Amino acid sequence: MRYFLRAVKYFIQMSIILALVIGILMLTGMVDKDIDKAFSQGWTSVGWIALMLAGFSALYPMLGYRKRTLDASGAGPDPLAKVQKALEEKGYLPERQEGNKATFRSASTYLRITRLGEDRITAVIEGGTLTLEGAAKDLARITYAVERKLS
Repeated sequence: MRYFLRAVKYFIQMSIILALVIGILMLTGMVDKDIDKAFSQGWTSVGWIALMLAGFSALYPMLGYRKRTLDASGAGPDPLAKVQKALEEKGYLPERQEGNKATFRSASTYLRITRLGEDRITAVIEGGTLTLEGAAKDLARITYAVERKLS
């Protein structure tokens, strides 16, 4: 269900951005204000564009969210405290902690809005393994910071 909701959010976001760009082009006179003249096939082209956006939106959650697994065996008695410290340094605040699982949200309102509320990082410790899950573009920098704290 989460995958589907992410895809819908990205479809809406990309549709709004594209509509704004086309609207600006029309208002500045760079493109004709009549859809039938602005696009080679008129409203049919708009349907094809929407279909392409739906395709990109369906793929993005698969490509944009990842899990990373780290060795946390030498991290001491409370590795989640070290993870929390590393994430706070990177601008994430603790949201919830239940046993061996902790979630963090971005402290930046701007980032939360631009990521459509998908700014959550989840950390799970099982045995000597730490699994981080979240947006792929954030995980690379966060993983590096967490590895430095755990070693």
